[in-house]
Amino acid sequence: MRGIVFSDKEDILSQALTFFRQKMEIDAAIYSENPQSSAEFGAKKLFFLQGTGFSDNVSDALLSIIQKENYDFIFITSTALGREVAGIVSDKLGKEIIAEIFDFNIDNSKVKTKRFAWGGKTVAEEESDCRIFTVMPGIVEASKVPEKSEVSQVRMNDSKVSLVQTIPKSSSTVDLEHAGIIVSIGRGIGKKESIDQIMPLVKAVKGELAGSRPVCLDYQWLSEDRQVGLSGRKVKPKLYIALGVSGQIQHIAGMRGSKTVIAINKDKMAPIFEEADYGVVGDLFQIVPMIVKALQQ
Repeated sequence: MRGIVFSDKEDILSQALTFFRQKMEIDAAIYSENPQSSAEFGAKKLFFLQGTGFSDNVSDALLSIIQKENYDFIFITSTALGREVAGIVSDKLGKEIIAEIFDFNIDNSKVKTKRFAWGGKTVAEEESDCRIFTVMPGIVEASKVPEKSEVSQVRMNDSKVSLVQTIPKSSSTVDLEHAGIIVSIGRGIGKKESIDQIMPLVKAVKGELAGSRPVCLDYQWLSEDRQVGLSGRKVKPKLYIALGVSGQIQHIAGMRGSKTVIAINKDKMAPIFEEADYGVVGDLFQIVPMIVKALQQ
């Protein structure tokens, strides 16, 4: 069996290659400005798509590779560009697609996949003959292999799309996906001003501050780029500290890969405790200063 993974994000491609190289012989295609290290993650062949890319000409270039190599499976990482490309590839090949998978296995020629369903409230385990998939970021932690990929360069045709204007989105420079320690806040902190009482802990552990969907989108106590969850960032830190986070499945979907989870919440029935390695039931505004004091000592 042979497959190909496409992405326009080098870090997400490396995660997907690490996962799928255990399942089959895998190649990769990437559209990125400087994708040199992508050759270190287990792809037998690595195709660099060169030129100015939009969904149409990126899809055409990927299709030309797919038709030449005759792959059994096509995996496209779930980025903004990737989702557009996946739809075009699916349509032009006349094959169905399963979106947003986070697990993949083959059993007696049948494909078995897992993905979140019903807005992240449950996990759908599906069996199908599908051959095209989009893959969630963070499917596994990326790891390199000794052998480097055979590299080819593919020049893309000109796109029918032209860029008229770019308007930067106002956001901070936070990089949650690569943070080793994250302190995440939920509605349980009560009000925006309470963040000032959380920041000493963030500084003491040298972590990044994040939040649940209500905190970032509904109340806007934090910027959107700090949201962890199904519709936000997918993170896999070594330590995830959840303060006043209830732990609904939409939030869990974004932090389930965390190595160690510490939860502090007044509600002993909060779902977050089901995901936590260590849980403390109590007033976080009494507990957090005690933790900070202990760390400083």
